[in-house]
Amino acid sequence: MDIWTAIKNRRSIRNFTADPLEEKELRNLILKAGIWAPSGGNAQNWRFIVITDQKVLNKLKLVSPGLLGSPQTIIIICQDLVNALEKGGELGVKTLSLMDTAMAAQNIMLAAYAVGLGTCPIASFHPEAVQRIMGLPVHIYPQLLISVGFSKENPPTPRRDPNIIWFNSYEE
Repeated sequence: MDIWTAIKNRRSIRNFTADPLEEKELRNLILKAGIWAPSGGNAQNWRFIVITDQKVLNKLKLVSPGLLGSPQTIIIICQDLVNALEKGGELGVKTLSLMDTAMAAQNIMLAAYAVGLGTCPIASFHPEAVQRIMGLPVHIYPQLLISVGFSKENPPTPRRDPNIIWFNSYEE
């Protein structure tokens, strides 16, 4: 699949089948795409936690109002905030870590789409509760959840406004 097809056709999926995902596919295709995302100062402070255990998924749903449907897998993208501080100072913690998470998430979601999976980024969750559920140390901070599974739906393409680009100056 070419990159433009993936960019234009990927949608946030919230309705999944019960079909399980292959760990090999998750590790070798989808998570590898996250690892190859750009990272501010090449810090690579992200940590990816893959949840496939239904009991843990149910616990995560309790603290994640944005987690809809019944995905077979959740990827928790965390940042190692100690490393972020050491490598990038306050900018590394407050800005670069968020940007790095977003870039890794985009790579993951596009790679998943390319192999026939649906995804949805989830920012509506309680990070400290996720830390407790997962037994994470305080410096490994969850920044985004991504639900992953085989889609039961095919949402329509939303309209995009082409009139949002300016060169050399901004004019209203």
